[in-house]
Amino acid sequence: MINVEVAYALAHKQKIVQLQVPQGTHAREAAVRSGLDKEFADLDLAQSPLGIFGKSIARPEEHILTAGERVEIYRPLLADPKEVRRQRAERAAQAKAAESAQ
Repeated sequence: MINVEVAYALAHKQKIVQLQVPQGTHAREAAVRSGLDKEFADLDLAQSPLGIFGKSIARPEEHILTAGERVEIYRPLLADPKEVRRQRAERAAQAKAAESAQ
């Protein structure tokens, strides 16, 4: 058996579950064993993207965990970061143009 953690966070609520799992357990299996979907109603552990210590895992069903790893369950972004930066740059350009016109 090895010790791992599974973490999930919303803006207003976070939870880290410590688990003992058999060696050879993959990341998706640990996420499902965490039971976090019972505490977070909208969480779909079978489909959610996963990562280990902030690094996304392309195929969590194939990533075999090692002792001490933290599986992170990611949620969809509320806004596309590229779009937010584009809008911010556009507003700054408009403000600069308005300032120059005065």
